[in-house]
Amino acid sequence: MEEPGSNASSAVTVLSKCTVFPDRKSTLGDLKLTISDLTMLCWHYIQKGVLFITPSLPSQTLIPHLITSLSKTLSIFPPLSGRLVTDSNGYIYITCNDAGADFIHATATHFTLTDLLSSPDIHQAFEQFFPFHRKLNYDAHFSPILAVQVTYLPDGVFIGVAVCHAVTDGSTLWNFFNTFADISRGVTPLSRIPDFRRESILNSKVAVQLPEGGIELAFNPDEPLRERIFSFSREAIQKLKSRVNHHRTSPENADVAELISKLSDDTQLKTVTRNGSEMEDVSSFQSLCAMMWQCVTRARKLDGSETTTFRMAANIRNRLEPKLGEYYFGNAIQSIATCCKVYEVLNNDLTWCAEQLNKSVREYDSVVVRRVVENWEREPKCFKLGSQDGALLLMGSSHRFPMYDNDFGWGRPLAVRSGGANKFDGKISVYPGRKGGGSIDLEVALAPETMALLVTDSEFMLYATSHVSQIWKGILLC
Repeated sequence: MEEPGSNASSAVTVLSKCTVFPDRKSTLGDLKLTISDLTMLCWHYIQKGVLFITPSLPSQTLIPHLITSLSKTLSIFPPLSGRLVTDSNGYIYITCNDAGADFIHATATHFTLTDLLSSPDIHQAFEQFFPFHRKLNYDAHFSPILAVQVTYLPDGVFIGVAVCHAVTDGSTLWNFFNTFADISRGVTPLSRIPDFRRESILNSKVAVQLPEGGIELAFNPDEPLRERIFSFSREAIQKLKSRVNHHRTSPENADVAELISKLSDDTQLKTVTRNGSEMEDVSSFQSLCAMMWQCVTRARKLDGSETTTFRMAANIRNRLEPKLGEYYFGNAIQSIATCCKVYEVLNNDLTWCAEQLNKSVREYDSVVVRRVVENWEREPKCFKLGSQDGALLLMGSSHRFPMYDNDFGWGRPLAVRSGGANKFDGKISVYPGRKGGGSIDLEVALAPETMALLVTDSEFMLYATSHVSQIWKGILLC
């Protein structure tokens, strides 16, 4: 793999690269990869990063400070400075051998904050602000599990992280990121200590069966995509939620239900449905997902008889019995799939789509988690990422992750962005909105022709904000 800045056409120049070691020797033993970890081996590393205004400290002071902060952070997260190893029985472990993480200092002098943020379309330069472009998770046998790249712009700085997805999920990644920022800022004591215990049913005695031809992606990473940020204010999302739940009520209870919806903030309220039964309200997020499902399916112009699938990556820390700790280190996610015919998604109203998603989420309990584990043990293999039929939407990440809490000592981030990893037609990453208060940003990757139709969908754009001046002015004023 070529490093950013290693070719003449690159917009990024690497100034230095070093290996950062933990400031204390690890005493943590080998950690066996769990079922949730092993399914990720055929994916790319996670790439997530945050964009800031220029710090007051000069780079010759800040870079050594960040390296020292990373060294201290690695002592709290020993697996991130280790490597993957496979034993003679085919079991894969993280060996916490203090082999270190990569740290890259780079510049991108041709891009200002305005260049990067003034359009709702994702600027292509962001891909170069991350290390380990298209590196597969299995490669952590031979490469660092973690790499950090700090890229200086004329008026800002981007901190990008690439980490092996077979070692961490989003919850663990942002716990690391927040801890890194806290240490840089001098916060004591640290409150988010990772839990390395391996005592759940996810810790299987079955070894993964890797493809005979070797590890490879299940999708084409070179397929043309258009990526765009859509912002949804708290008010817009609450209107969506009210619309969904209002249509579920019986006529005599409609006024009461509408009032409750306006006053609520996703508490566990119950609605009297159209058939007279009681059911918990569809959440704001499920309402937003339902609209995405309908509008993207409409824009794709699929045949009505085809099957369309909406997948949500679900944190199962609280779904398991007994529960995993909040700061459990590793992957604790499973995919909740809702499948319908295209004509069902398009011919029914938004409430119907939201109810299908709500039903899938409500039913995904500890029993279902265990069933997924048992099914995997009968056929232990990697999970194939991608949309082979062009009818999939996959919602990853979470609006509950504390992405904007990453203050390294010079203020909150201006924006959160991902790299080119694991991108395909239908991949959506959800982020909290920078304003907070229940606002949400969606980073959406679609085929160019699908995106072109989506942004002209009047129903969708009634709720989404993607006007250039609105987004950029909003970021500057926050």
